[in-house]
Order: sequence, then structure tokens, then C-alpha cells
Amino acid sequence: MQLKTKRLSIRPFEDKDGEDTFEIYRDEETCRFLLHEAWTEADFAEYFKKKLARRKLDKDSMLDLAVEYDGKVIGNINVFYTEMRDTVEIGYVFNKKYTGHGYAKEALSALVNILFKDYAVHRIQAKLDARNLASAKLCESIGMRREAHFIQDYWTKGEWTDSYIYGMLESDLPS
Repeated sequence: MQLKTKRLSIRPFEDKDGEDTFEIYRDEETCRFLLHEAWTEADFAEYFKKKLARRKLDKDSMLDLAVEYDGKVIGNINVFYTEMRDTVEIGYVFNKKYTGHGYAKEALSALVNILFKDYAVHRIQAKLDARNLASAKLCESIGMRREAHFIQDYWTKGEWTDSYIYGMLESDLPS
């Protein structure tokens, strides 16, 4: 899958993307609400190799996409099918140096449109740490609705956290 928007290129990861990707994932603040710790030099190669391998979306494999702006990878979106028929979950992370310019909204909006139209997906969902208000706002800005707020349902990084579940159908796409 490769997408072009007005400002962005959204595509599978390439070897040349390692340094930009490490810049995103080595940041403690960026990884605060992710399920894993910030990447270190020691584990970078292992994690990045997995991103390079995730090149197609089907029932048995996850798709990892680089979001590129002006020749630099500024974000990562992943998509995978859930156990429910024709339902995918999306996850995303963006370089904090590029926040506030609408890049994440632009990238996710393009992706959800393609998922509905070209992949015949019935439903798209996102699960996130309820403290991640920026992520919740992003979901809502692309037409997703908050469908659930689970209280202390996930143990991560030494604490119980709340989760939000966002979802959308094709009919939820903004006009």
C-alpha cells in the first residue's frame, strides 16, 4: 500500500528510514502511552527489522507504514485485522517535533478512506490509553467515535490504566 496526500507519502518502511524511525521511538515522552518502552540502541535493530517485514495487510499479517514529509519519516501507522470479520485496528505514533501541523490527521484520513474503499473493511477501531488526550482528539477529528471507556483495565509500565475504544464505519467519514 502506498498513498500520497497533499503533503505526505505513506508507504511501507525502507532500510533508509532507520534513523528517522529511531528518532521517534527513542523518545520517552513519545512512548509514554505506548505498550512498550522507548527504544534503545541495543534493541533498535530488532524492532526496526519487524517494521521492515510488515509490508502487506491481510488476515495473517500486520501492515506498518512510514509517514514521510519532505523526505523525512515523521510517523508510523500500523494496521491489522482483528478477530472480528472485516474489522481492522489502527495504531499510530508521530515525531513530537512535527505536531500541531495536521500531519497525523492528514495521514490517518487518507488511510481510513483507502481501508474502506479498497480493502472493503466494515469497521476501523483504535484502542488507546485514556490519558492520551491528543490521540483521542485525533480519532475524533477523523470521524471516529468513542465507544467505550474501560476503567483500570490494562496493566502497563507498572500501573493500571484506563482505555478508550474508538470506532468508525464508512458512513462515519466526514463529508
